[in-house]
Amino acid sequence: MAKTASKTPSSVGKRAPKKADHYNDPEHNYLRYWDGRQYEHAAEEIAIRKLLRGRHFRHAVDIGGGYGRLCVFLKRFADRVTLAEPSQKQLDIAKDFLKDHPEVDRKLMQADQLDFADGSIDLITMIRVMHHLPDPTVEFSEISRVLSDDGYAIIEVANYLHIRNRLKHLLKGERMPVKPVDIRSTNHKHDDDIAFVNHNPHTVIRQLEHAGLHVISSLSVSNLRSVRLKKIVPREIMLGAEKVVQRPLALVYFGPSIFLLVRKG
Repeated sequence: MAKTASKTPSSVGKRAPKKADHYNDPEHNYLRYWDGRQYEHAAEEIAIRKLLRGRHFRHAVDIGGGYGRLCVFLKRFADRVTLAEPSQKQLDIAKDFLKDHPEVDRKLMQADQLDFADGSIDLITMIRVMHHLPDPTVEFSEISRVLSDDGYAIIEVANYLHIRNRLKHLLKGERMPVKPVDIRSTNHKHDDDIAFVNHNPHTVIRQLEHAGLHVISSLSVSNLRSVRLKKIVPREIMLGAEKVVQRPLALVYFGPSIFLLVRKG
């Protein structure tokens, strides 16, 4: 595994780095966003556990991990965990959220300009970030650059091909879009507003391959995401079903979230 590299990430020179600091806005309280979303959080932990299957790593980096929601869980799989987050506000919240876990590093960092040496990271997660990336080309290039030859990355895709959208397009006689779809309301589509898109997983897989990252496994996650269901079905039953269906439903991109396990090569 390479230990040294230029201090200038490969993304520099290709385009101006993005300033993904939208979550510094006081209106974005990402910690409070997860109130009432225990099912979704647990479904993501189930997916990570399934994809990693007992593997252990030297250094895990959670890109765009907010206040560190998944970092404590990632400690089960790595000797060292780094939260790489572009929002200082989220890192400030993480300081308190992770106060009992001083071994988790917190770094202010952009996904398209990762401050790590080539080949130095053997586990990368990027979860609930892709919906802010209409074009993830440079981010994928950076992940490929810093990922070790024997490393793994878990990329979560906000999935436009989920079952409800496919039924909607089928009824209208429309083809499913290949390019990312802006799902913001008309009132929020401003030039300075944070991007919010859903992706076609087939397109994302091709973009990953172009960056030298190949999908070796996939899961459909949060398949039962529904405010109504969460009110009437016990969480334990929902999560029991989630464990069973994540892998088979990935074959048809059923759920709103697709987790891709990728490697270099």
